[in-house]
Amino acid sequence: MAAFTVIDHTELGAAASSWDVSSIPSSYDHLLIKASVRTDTAGANALDNMTLLVGDGSLDTGTNYSSTWLMNYSGSVESASTAAISGSVYHKVNNATSTADTFTNVSIWIPHYANTANFKQFLTCLALEGASTTAYYYSDILRADLWSSTAAIDEIQLSAATATQEFVQYSTFTLYGVTGA
Repeated sequence: MAAFTVIDHTELGAAASSWDVSSIPSSYDHLLIKASVRTDTAGANALDNMTLLVGDGSLDTGTNYSSTWLMNYSGSVESASTAAISGSVYHKVNNATSTADTFTNVSIWIPHYANTANFKQFLTCLALEGASTTAYYYSDILRADLWSSTAAIDEIQLSAATATQEFVQYSTFTLYGVTGA
């Protein structure tokens, strides 16, 4: 039976540009991030980008990430793949244009994060809430991302993707270490 141990839990008391966890022990089999987030910027649609960075001793901001995703929004479906993403993996989240007080539900599974023989995978599921049928105001997104490094992950950062964006107060982030799964 799998055991889930909370490594870090943070609820923002004020807006912040990122959530960081470092010195992650290598004693777990997998990592799981659960987050509820929203950014503070308004835009043409209800989505902002969120960046995931990982590293071993320092965050990798190079072009070592790639992604394949499937997105359902307003009854339309899109899919795409990108390689050599410069310094980050992007995930869509609710912003200030979204329905008031709605937050994106995020789950990121990182299997075998401490393995030093293989590249690292991130399996992500996001649900963007919204009380509008306008395109992008509500979405479901599935992603499969890859960090092209054999280094063990001991540091994680989720951040709003631009210098002008911040996660709003009450955004929450929980990092679990998973054993026996």
